Amino acid sequence: MKAVVWHGKRDVRVDTVADPVIQEPTDAVIKVTSTGICGSDLHLYEVLAPFMAEGDIIGHEPMGIVEEVGSAVTRLKPGDRVVVPFQIACGACFMCDQNLQTQCETTQVRSEGMGAALFGYTRLYGQVPGGQAEYLRVPQAQYGPITVPAGPPDDRFVYLSDVLPTSWQAVEYAAVPQGGTLLVLGLGPIGDMCSRIALNRGVGRVIGVDPVPERRDRAMARGVEVLDLEDQDTLVARIRDMTGGRGPDSVIDAVGMEAHGSPIARAMQQMTGVLPDAWAAKLMENAGIDRLAALQLAIEAVRRGGTISIIGVYGGMTHPLPMMTLFDKQIQIRMGQANVRRWVDDILPLLTDADPLGVSGFASHRLPLADAPAAYQQFQEKKDGYIKVLLQP
Repeated sequence: MKAVVWHGKRDVRVDTVADPVIQEPTDAVIKVTSTGICGSDLHLYEVLAPFMAEGDIIGHEPMGIVEEVGSAVTRLKPGDRVVVPFQIACGACFMCDQNLQTQCETTQVRSEGMGAALFGYTRLYGQVPGGQAEYLRVPQAQYGPITVPAGPPDDRFVYLSDVLPTSWQAVEYAAVPQGGTLLVLGLGPIGDMCSRIALNRGVGRVIGVDPVPERRDRAMARGVEVLDLEDQDTLVARIRDMTGGRGPDSVIDAVGMEAHGSPIARAMQQMTGVLPDAWAAKLMENAGIDRLAALQLAIEAVRRGGTISIIGVYGGMTHPLPMMTLFDKQIQIRMGQANVRRWVDDILPLLTDADPLGVSGFASHRLPLADAPAAYQQFQEKKDGYIKVLLQP
């Protein structure tokens, strides 16, 4: 089969690899019909390279048709149409019972001290072959895959794999009070969908910040008040002017480790690219190399007693956070990978013909799998309106 394969920093290729097969009774194999390129895939393209191995198949936002199931998988049959959550969870352990599927005790990558295994996302998360491929082996298929109706285009459902539950959890964790104001930092796919979900759920006002004009225009068209990225002091002053001098009730950081405006941290990230992988991995695991400008902006901008919801991916272990400010302002912080199955029942009723979240037009580009290398480059450079890419094998 054809698959998107990692060969090195900024080097992904479409290679011919072995077809996946059933390995465990709880496995399924699906024929992939659509698969997204996620903003967090760009971290693999550059920053998280020390945790990758040449030949890794990447991608974690697939859907498709069931081809084969293991003997212990009774809820699926060949021909079923399914969306595959990005994390691999058993549905029966203590953590899954708590609706914390990203902490699944059956698939936790204990050798790395991490939570549940993820598709196509470094050795930290199990080095499981990912979903940017023609076929995908799905472990724990007795629980994970989400069955969806035949008929509507893939766009209606594919975002259940990651974008929708990730954004839903971010809004849930933001705990915006009734009629309150939400600030969203970053209007890429997750920040954009966070804004749509927040407005649909009745948040009084959503303000979005992003340096890319196309992203701002896209959010503004759906009722978001948008601001360009500028000097942090000036931006915070503008946000406070817009919110009665207090700041927003809640902030979602949808940016993460590669925020603009962090030149020293960016230089450290770049330095890892010239070190041997073992050294670079240790540097990333033990040094504060995340670019924290977005999180620092969130801390500065949120009102006293407000909430910060972090959904952007961070990878460094040591962060020079302003603990005095966090404590003095009595800020609450919630964060974490999305627990996909926890939110599916809340989201499915919105994936109707009325399409209140605009999922049918959410992809900016739909491309064949063969175009993945160019798509990664364009998406990473934020050029030509690349906001959300769906690959169709």
